[in-house]
Amino acid sequence: MVINKIKYFLIFFISFFLIFINPILPQKKDSCVDCHSQLERNLSLPVKEMEADIHRERGFSCFTCHGGDPALDDESSMDEKKGFLGKLNKKKILSLCSGCHSNPDFMKKFNPSLRVDQAELYASSQHGKLLASDDDKVAVCSDCHKPHGILPSNNPKSSIFPVNVPETCGICHSNSKYMEEYKIPVDQLDTFRKSVHGVALFEKRDLGAPACNDCHGNHGSTPPQVTSVANVCRQCHGSAGELFSESPHKKAFDEMGLSECEACHGNHEISKPTDEMLGTGEGAVCVKCHEVNSRGYNVAFKMKQSIDELKNKERKAKEILRKAEKAGVEVGEAIFSLNDVNTSITKARNLIHGLDMTRIEETIKDGSAIADKAYKDGEKAIEEASFRRKGLGVSLIFIILFIVSLLYKIRQIEKRKIQRGK
Repeated sequence: MVINKIKYFLIFFISFFLIFINPILPQKKDSCVDCHSQLERNLSLPVKEMEADIHRERGFSCFTCHGGDPALDDESSMDEKKGFLGKLNKKKILSLCSGCHSNPDFMKKFNPSLRVDQAELYASSQHGKLLASDDDKVAVCSDCHKPHGILPSNNPKSSIFPVNVPETCGICHSNSKYMEEYKIPVDQLDTFRKSVHGVALFEKRDLGAPACNDCHGNHGSTPPQVTSVANVCRQCHGSAGELFSESPHKKAFDEMGLSECEACHGNHEISKPTDEMLGTGEGAVCVKCHEVNSRGYNVAFKMKQSIDELKNKERKAKEILRKAEKAGVEVGEAIFSLNDVNTSITKARNLIHGLDMTRIEETIKDGSAIADKAYKDGEKAIEEASFRRKGLGVSLIFIILFIVSLLYKIRQIEKRKIQRGK
């Protein structure tokens, strides 16, 4: 009984402390926040941005990076003797961030899943090499992650959230004046927006679509070279890459110094692939290298022709099946089978990367057989619909004749009744 009373008292006391006493206890002093929150916009902005910063959530504050003594109210809090660093230069920023983020034991206390090799990767990047050569314009941690208000990468408002990465990179790489001395294009962001990848990322909000870092790397970002572009594309387009490696194009592209995928599809402004890119017609990429009537030219023509023929069969089968469906005949199974035709077309489109006509024709043949059967099913369904209409017409004639005969008989009966009455 006594133990229960003690237990209830302790629960009451702890609850009362947490609810009423704890909030009014004096908090740890932070003169950085106290002063800067009262200053003009540019000097108070860091305090506001830090309110949602992931570091602040973990208990870090201004003095963690900038040094000084936040327990003091006067200017002595910003004395160099107190370790005050003030505004950090780019090399110091890298050193400061990596001081924690390259320490696995330290990082395990906060986020064990976070990689700790960012500084090492950065040193190998184009950005890192330029920083090592005392280029103070090059991007460091705070340029991509922001100096204050750093958010987790999975936060949609984060500067490194997939949809936001191109804009973050574009801050520097789309600035012609800022990038002038580096002699590299500044239209990457604009062209990427128009690409199939950009449309998927920005308009469809497809987070699986690649952004700048997926091709160029994150902390170890570097421009893909001729010999590595294909490997970058193969991270997502593995099947096409394997087929290309087995094709005669592989050796030819290597000898000509062409960068495989990029030679036909481009780099930042990659359009959605169409069948018009194949073959020998206007817009075909094959004719850029293959002369008229050359072996490659003829193969390109044949591949395009085969795919077009299957597409034509699929179109005709769809048309007749839709007609039969409108006529009221059940053709659901035949319509469903056309999905396999579409699969064959898609498979053939992928196989063109291998230039193996035997495999392409086998795939086209499989699809053609299904399309032909579906078309025949459509023909039978149309015949059945015609038979039904004829049967209905004949039945209708008999019904009308029956009704006319019945009416005639009724009239005769009525006439007899009238005659008997007279």
